[in-house]
Amino acid sequence: MSEITYIRGDATAPSAKGVKMIAHVCNDIGGWGKGFVLALSRRWPEPEAAYRAWHRDRASNDFGLGAVQVVPVDRYVWVANMIGQRGIRRGSKGVPVRYDAIDRALDRLAERAVELEASVHMPRIGCGLAGGSWERVEPLIVQRLLRRGIAVTVYDHDG
Repeated sequence: MSEITYIRGDATAPSAKGVKMIAHVCNDIGGWGKGFVLALSRRWPEPEAAYRAWHRDRASNDFGLGAVQVVPVDRYVWVANMIGQRGIRRGSKGVPVRYDAIDRALDRLAERAVELEASVHMPRIGCGLAGGSWERVEPLIVQRLLRRGIAVTVYDHDG
């Protein structure tokens, strides 16, 4: 089993050959407008449009904590919208991150990555606006992705 590769750079510009999946965590209320999603939207319109339609039609699809929506944005690049946070605000119930939802989403992401023979690229998911701890997220990535032989690169953005 390999290890997570950590690099400084932009997760929206994965540095690998072959098929690449860019994974990130979304909220469960349809909000798209802060954090890593802004970088995605600057590069491609499809992930935001797909997420908003997925949320809008949630009565007839699987939208909810732990779900994953995989959106093609380029011949060799896919974006995985993973629902891993409840709401967007910190409050009496703590931070928005939901580790169990990220775990389920990573399991589903792994299935698609294997099908596509893709490597996975991401920022430190769930640890920005969602308020999560990398010490809790990293083992989920190891369990769900690395143990299945999926190469994972985590990007720490400059600036």
